[in-house]
Amino acid sequence: MLAGKRILLIIGGGVAAFKAPDLIRRLRERGASVTPVLTAAGAEFVTPLTISAVAGERVHNALFDLTTEAEMGHIQLSRSADLVVVAPATADLMAKMAQGLANDLASTLLLATDTPVLIAPAMNVRMWDHPATQRNLATLKSDGIAMVGPNEGSMACGEYGPGRMSEPLEIVAAIEAHFTAGPLTGKRVLVTSGPTHEPIDPVRYIANRSSGAQGTAIARALAALGAEVVFVTGPASVPPPSGVQVVKVETAKEMLEAVQAALPVDAAVFAAAVADWRVASASGSKIKKVKGALPTLEFAENPDILATVSQMQTGRPGLVVGFAAETDDVVAHATAKRQRKGCDWIVANDVSPATGIMGGTENAVILISDDGAEEWPRMGKDAVAARLAERVAGALA
Repeated sequence: MLAGKRILLIIGGGVAAFKAPDLIRRLRERGASVTPVLTAAGAEFVTPLTISAVAGERVHNALFDLTTEAEMGHIQLSRSADLVVVAPATADLMAKMAQGLANDLASTLLLATDTPVLIAPAMNVRMWDHPATQRNLATLKSDGIAMVGPNEGSMACGEYGPGRMSEPLEIVAAIEAHFTAGPLTGKRVLVTSGPTHEPIDPVRYIANRSSGAQGTAIARALAALGAEVVFVTGPASVPPPSGVQVVKVETAKEMLEAVQAALPVDAAVFAAAVADWRVASASGSKIKKVKGALPTLEFAENPDILATVSQMQTGRPGLVVGFAAETDDVVAHATAKRQRKGCDWIVANDVSPATGIMGGTENAVILISDDGAEEWPRMGKDAVAARLAERVAGALA
């Protein structure tokens, strides 16, 4: 899809710069040529020699290069590419872009270019949430700058939250979407995500440990391939992705209603961890603690959203994907679940505490379909999402 495309890659000064060699390799695998620009801060994290070796081209890092600038090198570089990609796009680079500053090669290229620009932000969560960064982001969006990410995850500084740079495959997908209509353009896809909260009384509820990170990543990856995504999410701990239609719910009943309202769709991915049971008669007022007396809670079964959609007689999505979070006999239980629910695929994973998957940043899944059980290597949830999105696109094609 990228054969013959020329990418000008600006590598900013953040820890995420270590992903740049892999990004370059992925782009070149797909036929693109990559001209690298390395900022002075970026060179603190990855060497010009490494970048040059992977890109197969010289690294540009100096604005005042007499040989290059005798031919107005910064102008030529800024306009000879088909797309300018900034990864990582640090808070500093974003601020320079928003304010039109040009005090080094990277910022000068960005100011001088008339080529489309795609940024992949990466910074500490507090820097990302800072009002100044959000103002700069709004300016860049209004200027027509495209963006992929940032994702939610662990930071090199030890904090957790939004600001983690998208994985190379996600960035590649966004670049491919820029040059093509995208394999999912014109397709409408439903994604459910997060836990559900089933009330006991106005202040207590039943829930599970799902963060919503995997479902959020899947919605983002599908949108990057051109899909119109309806994202139905329970009260997740991660923010919803941008560029999708977000429907927020609390309970399983509300999620089913939102899913039914979103139909018809071409595909549905049910990544939400829906509570199996609810309190049959939730109290309208807080249940008071009485010493020596324990409350009695009667449970009722929640609606089975996956089975309801999978077994629709009319208007069933062309592809229905369910998830199975298991703690033992993963393949056997997930295979039985697929047969019982009637869905096309099941994405199964082992969520026993030792794996660290539930609520973590990585996943190890097994895709179960008519072709059997296909085990994927353990990888980041964003990489799992990108791979699944490509499979969905292939199935719908």
